[in-house]
Amino acid sequence: MLGFLFNERECRELEYMLRKEMDEMMYDLKDDQLNREIRTAVEGRYKVIFRMYARLASPQEISRYARSKVRS
Repeated sequence: MLGFLFNERECRELEYMLRKEMDEMMYDLKDDQLNREIRTAVEGRYKVIFRMYARLASPQEISRYARSKVRS
């Protein structure tokens, strides 16, 4: 495990970057033409980035990006 010390401005920037990345991945996951392997990889990456984002964001912001579990 790594630890980082960020000032307030750096935290806001990191939060912004994570939000934008999750927005792009959510857009990709809505694409019906995405094959199964790519979708699985994007979903795995989304989970990791969401956990990072959850450490910085408020509960209201976190709920905007929480995805419901999809059963296949």
